Amino acid sequence: MKNIFIITKREFLTQVKKKSFLILTILAPLLLIGFGGLIGMIFKANETQHGFLVIDKNGIFQKEMKAPKDITFTYVSEADEPALKKNLETMDSIDGLLIIPALINNDYNSLEQNTQLLINKKISYDVREKIANAMTKVIKNEKIKTLGITQNQLEDLDKSFEIKTKNILEKDKEDDTLAFSVKTVMSMVLMYITFMFILMYGVRVMRSVLEEKNNRVVEIIISSVKPFELMAGKILGVTLVAITQFVIWIAMTVSAALVINNYFGSATNLQNLNAENPLNKMNNFTEMLSNISHTLLDLDYMTIIVVFLLFFLWGYIFYSSMYAAIGSAVDNETETQQFSLFTIMPLMIGMYGSFSIAQNPDGPMGFWLSMIPFTSPVAMIARIPFGVPVWQIILSISILIAFTVLMVFIASKIYRVGILMHGNKASWKQLLKWIKA
Repeated sequence: MKNIFIITKREFLTQVKKKSFLILTILAPLLLIGFGGLIGMIFKANETQHGFLVIDKNGIFQKEMKAPKDITFTYVSEADEPALKKNLETMDSIDGLLIIPALINNDYNSLEQNTQLLINKKISYDVREKIANAMTKVIKNEKIKTLGITQNQLEDLDKSFEIKTKNILEKDKEDDTLAFSVKTVMSMVLMYITFMFILMYGVRVMRSVLEEKNNRVVEIIISSVKPFELMAGKILGVTLVAITQFVIWIAMTVSAALVINNYFGSATNLQNLNAENPLNKMNNFTEMLSNISHTLLDLDYMTIIVVFLLFFLWGYIFYSSMYAAIGSAVDNETETQQFSLFTIMPLMIGMYGSFSIAQNPDGPMGFWLSMIPFTSPVAMIARIPFGVPVWQIILSISILIAFTVLMVFIASKIYRVGILMHGNKASWKQLLKWIKA
């Protein structure tokens, strides 16, 4: 244990003292937010304003059809139809011509079949759907009017119904749409972070082992320590580096939520913002931030943090032992690819399978993914914001710890032989021999 502690301390201090560690730890959350903003800007930049000429032979749509977002309708006379069809190819200022035929005897099926959208540019499916939906609303209103329903009755029919949900297992806290959305986003973020960091730090262990093997430094080191002690020290050292980063990020997140909640959640500050922003746009944004911060602080974040750290810790040790074994069994990074696939695939199954957890956190898919040790580090973390029974958490972590100990034992047998092997390309048959030895 003394040797393992010395190697762990060396690995930890070596990584933490690097400038890259400090930069990544401080800037990573900001980079993540910036990356999300950049993706949003890219989608926003791809949006285009579309303009269509409309010939309405009924007069109904001109009065009642509202143009969807990013689309403008310009109504023209029916007499201009032949000229517009003839010159449509050369009209760069518009994207198309919508021709709505006359409605005869309330035959809406005939109206649908004879309506035409002539375009002179490539129009996305989304734009076509927006136009169709705008027309559908008008037709729906006309059909309802023929039934003798007034506008007030129509608006009353369109009112949505929202059920106020209270979870008796969470002290009757309201589980509204915002709370569920926050839990879903948190679930996906925690799951993705776990997936990425297990891979990233696991590969770091593998490269470290491979580098020391190729430099023959390991031959000097194992004259003083056992191969198992060296492997365990490397894994634990990098594990502590990862946990240190997570603790700092968690502290930053909780602090930011408290600051937002204290400032934007104050009634005085909201009143001041209302006075300063007569258009109410800023107030809507700050109110949203306040509601999100309230929701975050209402969650059982201590349980979320503890479970997150536990499953990341044991999940990382589980996979990094596999990476350490791979690094000791090969001579170069090219050869690692044939073995690395078997470490990446289970994690990917856990990650993509966890996308269904938001729809049914207590469903069979979420349950079994959170029990199988190859996928539980990702799946359980994806489930925990929604609340997981204590017995399932205990059972899952117990299975994961048991399989992690087994995996470390198997990896140490491969590591013991492979770390001193050179010029011999390892095969699955050889690995089995090393395990049995």
